[in-house]
Amino acid sequence: MFDHVKFGVSDYAASKAFFLKALEPLGVAVVSEGQPTYGVELLGPKNKASLCLYQTEERPAHLHLAFTAENRRQVEAFYRAALEAGGKDNGAPGLRPHYHANYYAAFVIGPDGHNIEVVCQEPEA
Repeated sequence: MFDHVKFGVSDYAASKAFFLKALEPLGVAVVSEGQPTYGVELLGPKNKASLCLYQTEERPAHLHLAFTAENRRQVEAFYRAALEAGGKDNGAPGLRPHYHANYYAAFVIGPDGHNIEVVCQEPEA
């Protein structure tokens, strides 16, 4: 559905560092970068849609961003990496059966208060 999602952040350096570390278990890396007001584009190895961040003084509403994991180990690795990167716990790795039987996800709050999720919707290997 998406080609890319771009949103403003209040501290470009902190947000870039957070997302790179938190999403490292998913293989996400920088594919392009300009001045902070233009931003950085992040992409995973098997993804077609990218995530773009840029410096802004505006205070938009908080987002909920959900990233796809290939397996549950990636969900757990994301959670640990995101907390190490300064994220705040918003839901430890685990099944969320109220969504469906195989919905395995973890949630953290990022530097700007955004709810960042990584989810695997496949049965346990």
